[in-house]
Amino acid sequence: MEPAASRKSPTYYVHENGFIMPNGFKPEHFYSAQAYVPTESDIFIATYPKCGTTWTQYILYLLKNRGSPLEPGQNINQFIPHIEEVGKEVIEALAEPRTIKTHLPYNFAPISSKAKYICVARNPKDCCVSYYHHTKGFTKYYKFEDGTFDDYFELFLEGKVDYGDYFDHLLSWFEHRDDPNVLFLLYEEMKADTVGSVRRIGEFLGGDFLRNVQDSAVLEQIVTNITFEKMKATPSMWSSERPKKFEAFIRKGKVGDWRTHFSEEQSNRLDEQFNAKLLGTKAEKLWERFDC
Repeated sequence: MEPAASRKSPTYYVHENGFIMPNGFKPEHFYSAQAYVPTESDIFIATYPKCGTTWTQYILYLLKNRGSPLEPGQNINQFIPHIEEVGKEVIEALAEPRTIKTHLPYNFAPISSKAKYICVARNPKDCCVSYYHHTKGFTKYYKFEDGTFDDYFELFLEGKVDYGDYFDHLLSWFEHRDDPNVLFLLYEEMKADTVGSVRRIGEFLGGDFLRNVQDSAVLEQIVTNITFEKMKATPSMWSSERPKKFEAFIRKGKVGDWRTHFSEEQSNRLDEQFNAKLLGTKAEKLWERFDC
């Protein structure tokens, strides 16, 4: 293991309470997001970063719009904004029903028993790899273009990355998986059974979302438009900036890609952390049936 003093580290914004956020987010929006009062028609997509957030955003957009894709030049965040990035005033200006993205752990997120929350979790090894590439890709904010995976792995394991410790975040939402207004999904099960997962989301949300998944033609169009090949073929949908920024959002989407980055020692160390944090919580069984 490389000494901490010699490691490269991304630049972050650290709030007074120690919570780590990306440099590009205005600090006041972090507190503004927590002050937001959800309405009963609000739908939140709640994830730790790089756990299928953008994919889930697009699924909800297509569900709401009967499978019709975004038009060239449109950005998914226009329709499903990131609350701690833009602040609650932007959210409040949206017409209801609103769909809102957040990476905040449960204890920081705007919570209401009236709103609905779709939480997507991804196995920590693939999350770590995807987060590393995301951090290297956004050079303007993180200044980590010369950082290595080994550098990033140590920070991820210590929880010293934006949005904090992966395992703490996971448990904060997992503990509420049986709440009637929470749908807890795994990224891996969404990949393995995309049609079934889209149906589950529609059934959970009800109303027009349910009617749309019950229409076989609409469901087929949704599933066609959310393939990674289809999404990556139209990067202007996600960002008007250079393709590298798009790549930071949607890279491979593969299950098990961590094997191309982790050493045996790193894999064992993350397994040890996994067991230390999750053993006895039932969350340790989440990925038992998946080859990840």
